Amino acid sequence: MKTILKSFRQDESGATAVEYGLILAMICIAALVAFSNAGTAAANMWNGSSNTIIAATEKAKS
Repeated sequence: MKTILKSFRQDESGATAVEYGLILAMICIAALVAFSNAGTAAANMWNGSSNTIIAATEKAKS
């Protein structure tokens, strides 16, 4: 029984898998934040273009 517990305590393969899982989770979170910021920037760009076109057409009508 002691040898089983000793070998279990010395086994680090599970710890490595957990570390890789944490690294993958951090990469996924960073990617989600980057995509969210890029989406917001793109939406703001298109809204600004739309507002400029609307203002120009309204000015041309008057």
